[in-house]
Amino acid sequence: MSRYTWLLLALLVGCSAPASDENGFNRQEAEARAQAAWEELPARLAKIKAPVFPEAAFSILDFGAQADTTFDSRPAIVAAINEAAEVGGGRVVIPNGTFQCKGPLHLKSGVALELSPNAVLRFSDRPEDYLPAVKVRWEGTVCWNWSPLIYAYQQENIGIIGEGLIEGNGKQWSTDWRKQQKPDKKRLRQMGNDVIPDEERVFANGFLDLDGDGEDDGYGDGQPHYLRPSLILFYDCDNILLEGFTAQNSPFWTIHLPFCQNVTVRQLNIYGEVLNDDGIDPDSSVDVLIEDCYIETHDDAIAIKAGRDQDAWERGPSRNIIIRNCVLNSGVNAFAVGSEMSGGVEEVFIEDCQLKAGQHALNFKTNLDRGGAVQNVFIRRIQADSLEKALFIFRMDYHGYRGNQYPTRFNDFYVNDLQCNYVGGNALQIVGVEEQPIERIWLKDIQVEEAGQPARIEQARDIVYENIQINEQKWTYDSSAE
Repeated sequence: MSRYTWLLLALLVGCSAPASDENGFNRQEAEARAQAAWEELPARLAKIKAPVFPEAAFSILDFGAQADTTFDSRPAIVAAINEAAEVGGGRVVIPNGTFQCKGPLHLKSGVALELSPNAVLRFSDRPEDYLPAVKVRWEGTVCWNWSPLIYAYQQENIGIIGEGLIEGNGKQWSTDWRKQQKPDKKRLRQMGNDVIPDEERVFANGFLDLDGDGEDDGYGDGQPHYLRPSLILFYDCDNILLEGFTAQNSPFWTIHLPFCQNVTVRQLNIYGEVLNDDGIDPDSSVDVLIEDCYIETHDDAIAIKAGRDQDAWERGPSRNIIIRNCVLNSGVNAFAVGSEMSGGVEEVFIEDCQLKAGQHALNFKTNLDRGGAVQNVFIRRIQADSLEKALFIFRMDYHGYRGNQYPTRFNDFYVNDLQCNYVGGNALQIVGVEEQPIERIWLKDIQVEEAGQPARIEQARDIVYENIQINEQKWTYDSSAE
């Protein structure tokens, strides 16, 4: 019989955890830690300052753009971005109307792309438009791939602002390529596992010219590859503002922010079309604020990431991530950490959010390839409607396991004031592995009106709780086997 037991409903006993346990982690200590962390939130927010852009405005009409879906306005938009950057920055204005863009836009330091209220920026769906290859992190592994639709590399003080629409036009592209991507995914993940130099990881059209001589530098295979690009990806950039606009129909993850610092994302509307259409993914990024957004996706609405397996262990964590006042409607997870999280995730704050639907409200997902650690996560005041599987889940068996033995460390999670109407499976599921139990979880004031099962816990220790009600019953956890 397992040393760890199923959580059971307590029909005749109260729901408060013991005041203390043999390891010293108790209800009072946990609550004090949570309170202290939330009291530090204003200081954490003060570290995140949205960039302010020069008043200079550069209308793309002045550079030859036309509000015509048969006319390619990309050369005009690129010219406006270059002009703004040359004079020290400014706002490149997309006026009202629909503008076709046959290829990527690469932002430069000091420049914000501003979408007027009735502007539509519509991208092409021809892969050959998104060359040459650029450096990205694709599902947690660094490589050279098709350019994201809007991209920046090692820039600072950049943004996308305004109330218009970015139309990714990626549904068919994504659907077709998802059927063909498996060999490339397998090859890339092996490269990451073997820590192959970044410049040798050439995908896209199998051609990479780093020195500008027009010749392949020796690592491409000259063949087409099928790793889909994100809609917006800023790589190793500082001081970012994404505000006000709507983004939809990405070929892959919608907003992906690897290795960035000082990021403000607010008042966005994001709509996905197919699987792998994550809404917002901070990835090994530091000092990130996401607030007042509406996200409706087939995949994760917001996923905090930090790279995959060996490729990420030396590349740094995601840290000081603050998410608040968002409304999320996901086909899978409203919030997720992982599964690409090998560089570590720490100091995460989530509060005052509404979750409309999905499989899970909060999913901390990994497998035994990943390694890394997730710690110091603080969550409060979450309202959830209907969830297919679980309100709150830890799992060490996420798909794609390649046979390694590097268990992730999960510790120090502080969760209070969660309300949920319906959960189809276990309301709470906390499942570690024997060599790395999940440690130190504080749960308080959680109410689930209806659940298929109260909860499940295995290979975990130091769980304290208070005032938890599931299926109109208080429950308790028998931790005597810990």
